[in-house]
Amino acid sequence: MWKMLAGFIVFAVIAVFLLIKSGADVDMGGEQHGVGVSHSEEPAASAPASAPSAPSAPLN
Repeated sequence: MWKMLAGFIVFAVIAVFLLIKSGADVDMGGEQHGVGVSHSEEPAASAPASAPSAPSAPLN
């Protein structure tokens, strides 16, 4: 059992070391609910605007 724990710790240390050295923007602070965080606005701004379609005739 102690070997599994030691292996997990070694794997976790190597993984964190590689993430930090790769230059990835890793935020270990958890979820952020502040004013500066906005996930829904970025995709909407980068999505191409589609041309509005002509209204269709009503079906009776």
